[in-house]
Amino acid sequence: MATRRIIRVCYAVVGEGAIVQLGVTLRNMGQQSMADTMRECALAVEDIGLESLWITDHIAIPPDDAEGSDGRYVDPLTTLAWMAGFTERVRLGVGVMVVPYRAPLPFAKSVAAVQELSGNRLLLGVGVGWMDAEFRALGVPRRERGRRTDETLEFLNACFAADVVIANAQPFLFKPRPPKPPILVGGSAPHALTRAARYGDGWLPMARHPQDLAGPIRRYRELTDALGRERGSVTVMTAIAENDRTAARTRVEQFEEIGVDRIVVAIRYADAAGYRSQLDVLAALHR
Repeated sequence: MATRRIIRVCYAVVGEGAIVQLGVTLRNMGQQSMADTMRECALAVEDIGLESLWITDHIAIPPDDAEGSDGRYVDPLTTLAWMAGFTERVRLGVGVMVVPYRAPLPFAKSVAAVQELSGNRLLLGVGVGWMDAEFRALGVPRRERGRRTDETLEFLNACFAADVVIANAQPFLFKPRPPKPPILVGGSAPHALTRAARYGDGWLPMARHPQDLAGPIRRYRELTDALGRERGSVTVMTAIAENDRTAARTRVEQFEEIGVDRIVVAIRYADAAGYRSQLDVLAALHR
């Protein structure tokens, strides 16, 4: 079997006194989520040297809201565990897992398994969810999503802090217990900022324009400082100019200036060839 050629390049955008990591989305939905296509796209991300690849989470798409995916979503943690088996370096992110959909203990066990089997490459984006139909299909009251998310994140942190954990008054061994993956809380201000400061290791907003994040990032820093917690990272999911490399680099630098640590670029594509062509644009940002 021929050895796969890996092009080693710097996978960060370097500015004055700071380094911004660069990641990219990969579709685990629709026709692009077939195994051969996802494998080729994931290997392309690793080959070109980007820091991370990111997939998303849905469980129950209703027929009237299936445009663009046909209701096909491959489970994110299963997909990342599979990708960990044929990649070596690229970090594996989910942006975001809808926490209130999951029972806390099985969720924590799945997270630990992916983290260990990937060699500690997991980036765990989490959120509260929004789709009414999915909450109904799962039998989860949407009005309880914030409370359920907070309780699960508190439990998840406890699981990675000690071998013996208590659930429902029952002590149990939480093993394997690899290093906790970064928990990046998705969503917008103010609620996501408070949740990220209390339970997370970073904030994961979506934004098109850097100026929309400057104030919330300052507020997030204030919240972590007030809680006496280490300042978490800021990862932004955004889009950039696909065919204008100068504009794309300017946008990256603007995000860097306001304190963003990682930029995850959302791209659209029909097949693996289209995906690779857009990666070439991203590669030019850090050469």
